Amino acid sequence: MSNANAPDAAIQLDIYRRVALLKANDERCRRVIRTGRIIMPYYSYRGQEVIPAATMAALSDEDYLVTIYRGMHDMLAKGMPLKDLWAEIAGRVDGACKGKGGSMHLTYPKKGIMVTTGIVGSSMPIACGLAWGAQLSGDGRIAVATFGDGASNIGAFHESLNLAAVWKLPVIFLCQNNLYGEHTAYEKATSAKRVADRAAAYTIPGVRVDGNDPIEMYTAAREAVARARAGEGPTLIEAMTFRFHGHIFGDDDGYMDEAIKKAAIENDPVPRFRARLIADRIASEEELSKIEEGFEAEIDEAVEFALASPFPHLDELTMDVYGAIA
Repeated sequence: MSNANAPDAAIQLDIYRRVALLKANDERCRRVIRTGRIIMPYYSYRGQEVIPAATMAALSDEDYLVTIYRGMHDMLAKGMPLKDLWAEIAGRVDGACKGKGGSMHLTYPKKGIMVTTGIVGSSMPIACGLAWGAQLSGDGRIAVATFGDGASNIGAFHESLNLAAVWKLPVIFLCQNNLYGEHTAYEKATSAKRVADRAAAYTIPGVRVDGNDPIEMYTAAREAVARARAGEGPTLIEAMTFRFHGHIFGDDDGYMDEAIKKAAIENDPVPRFRARLIADRIASEEELSKIEEGFEAEIDEAVEFALASPFPHLDELTMDVYGAIA
């Protein structure tokens, strides 16, 4: 990876702003669910904040994002407004999808957030379609598909990488490898030692990075973005990380290796990045605290906005439906 693509001080601070927002939002989601104020399925991304924060910092608002059910951090990092998000996950009419999508089907095209899908592996063929459209129009956009390590065993993964390689599509396949596909450890279900190694079968670059290192993550993303915009085709990035909680909120994470989990939490990437910014004199303790406090206030406002919004009217059941059942 080239040092020319490494983030400068301003970009590192921008990445931290996104990281701080993601951490605060996840913690608030879990707290609000526990109080019973909002009932929803929730897939915590805590521990994985750096990956989308660094990647989205390398993109423009016009670039496309297709993410998955554990993708709220991807959307927020790409710029989805908090009020639109919270109203949607609360099932309210002022949400991004008028309360009909919920946490697993969020969209916000103004920021390039095109699809959130609950079907494992389906982010990749959709991103290929968006990238093909961008290629045909010559508008310079690229598409990013995020997915978990378990999705690398789905047929759509291989079909998408092959198609993108053949057509040299401007797409980035971003695997957030948190070592577990739902409740199954990576090594128990995947023959390849590394997801990135699978890129060789399709003659495209496969890069494995420390997804918890903002410098390494941004540099890899920036190189993949430059390659895609130059018409050189797709890149597969495997970003190594670890999720601190179970597959879905409320599940018993007894299937996790306790020693690995303990080590990952002790090496939490958020405070580690924070300390690094202070040590490198990119920001002071006071500046970072002000950023964090600002996000807490914004989330307060978004939660109250969501809870004050009405539920969708029954008429919404027949709106946005493209065909009627006789």
